[in-house]
Amino acid sequence: MKDKVVLAYSGGLDTTAIIPWLKETYDYDVICCCINCGQGEELDGLDERAKLSGASKLYIEDICDEFSEDYIVPCVQAGAVYEHKYLLGTAMARPGIAKLVEIARKEGAVAICHGATGKGNDQIRFELGIKALAPDIKIIAPWRQDNWKMDSREAEIEYCKAHGIDLPFGTDSSYSRDRNLWHISHEGLELEDPSCEPNYEHLLVLSVTRMLDEGEYVTMTFEKGVPTSVNGKR
Repeated sequence: MKDKVVLAYSGGLDTTAIIPWLKETYDYDVICCCINCGQGEELDGLDERAKLSGASKLYIEDICDEFSEDYIVPCVQAGAVYEHKYLLGTAMARPGIAKLVEIARKEGAVAICHGATGKGNDQIRFELGIKALAPDIKIIAPWRQDNWKMDSREAEIEYCKAHGIDLPFGTDSSYSRDRNLWHISHEGLELEDPSCEPNYEHLLVLSVTRMLDEGEYVTMTFEKGVPTSVNGKR
């Protein structure tokens, strides 16, 4: 029987490409696990995509209530805003994703893999949470390894095509997204070019071009720093 690895799976380009790479590089049985903290329609078709990419199974663990009550609410109460602008949308969700450890224990996995790049904070957020709960489990971070040869999203797309994986996006729309109940962030493509104007179509709210002709006043009620009603409706 092959050793098992649990992959933190979002269904995006990075983690989809990692599935066949793990099988080729380590000969692991790949168990995918997606922690649902409010990704919405991004979860549609996830099971089929994971299995067609070579995973033996997919877990989708719903932590939306926990994420809202134990992560979002305390951050709102604390006024936790980084450099007066960033509302910690990605950062606050990462500790909850360490729930991967529960699946790894259940499956008897020898390793946990994530798709965070080797240049950002996410690798630290993931790995500290995992190590705090399971210091004995090996962590695989492909983007930090010499045997990970893909150096761009275009290379990952070509790798997936070569392995018969049909992706629901092309090179012209392969943004790196992170979405949860609290926010959505994008990176990649023209967003990396400071000469391009902002594309507000990526927001969770309506862009300026699609807003109503008339404005509206909205009243929010807070109790002990926690929003409890909008326009009087709790």
